[in-house]
Amino acid sequence: MVRYPIPWRLNLAVVFAQFTFFGIVVWLTSLATVWWQVALLAIVYAVLGNSIYAMMHEAEHGILVPSRQWNNALGSLLGLFFPAPFHLLRQSHLGHHYRNRSDDEAFDFYFVGDNPLWKWLQLYGILTGAFWAVIVLSNIIVLIGPFVLTKKVFRFDRPSAALMESLNPRYWRIIRLEAAGAITFHVLLIWLLEIPVISYVGVYLGFGVSWSAMQYVHHFGTERDVVHGSRNLWLWKPVDLLWLHHNWHHTHHESPTLPWTYLPTVSKQTNAPREFLLWHYIGMWRGPRRTDEHVENRYAGRIIR
Repeated sequence: MVRYPIPWRLNLAVVFAQFTFFGIVVWLTSLATVWWQVALLAIVYAVLGNSIYAMMHEAEHGILVPSRQWNNALGSLLGLFFPAPFHLLRQSHLGHHYRNRSDDEAFDFYFVGDNPLWKWLQLYGILTGAFWAVIVLSNIIVLIGPFVLTKKVFRFDRPSAALMESLNPRYWRIIRLEAAGAITFHVLLIWLLEIPVISYVGVYLGFGVSWSAMQYVHHFGTERDVVHGSRNLWLWKPVDLLWLHHNWHHTHHESPTLPWTYLPTVSKQTNAPREFLLWHYIGMWRGPRRTDEHVENRYAGRIIR
């Protein structure tokens, strides 16, 4: 008997609701005529887009639906809304669970031999949305220059090199198909609904900036440990629910295949503390600092399956 079964019926209902609300946001974007309407839709999509990503995150861990084939198919569909290839995001995220807080993924530190300016740009890129923009750009890179995504090309940056080293060549074909699908999907939406490109980009920036800003807030300044280098956070109860309890992040790192519906219960059983997300986000602006403490990635060289 499975102790924590996948709530696949609920997950499918949530996915359907997310797609419906996405359609409404896009339709309203096509009707927006003034800047404040676009700004309001950007805020709405900041919440909705992160909810869609949270469901894709379930697919990355194989816990959206019980069937792996359907799980990955739905993940690919959800990736269109990011937009980025699901199988590239999946490998990056699963690799994060191996590299977290090691020298291969410690964005709040720089070491002897590192370029401090690059480390500052890297962290501030995460805080301001540039990280998301780079991932979106990967749709084009995997189509016209996949040779760029190699450890050799990124040897100037240890975290990026470690990521490239973990990529599995068996997924390149589907990654390219997903990238082509993402580009086609958004071009068709803009064309068919006659949405001004600047309005569409403005709405998507609401998601991109907010998603990127939260990508290291659960880890900044934590213990240099692959599991314990994470924290549970809270923002606002309705938003935390819409984001499928993604902010119960330490509990997630302790049990990566635990479905989202059980995260609060399991966390409370262990009396795990929660802290206010915005305070930690603000604290990240102090930037990276130099350290002589090294933590090796004991999973270095592992290829994601």
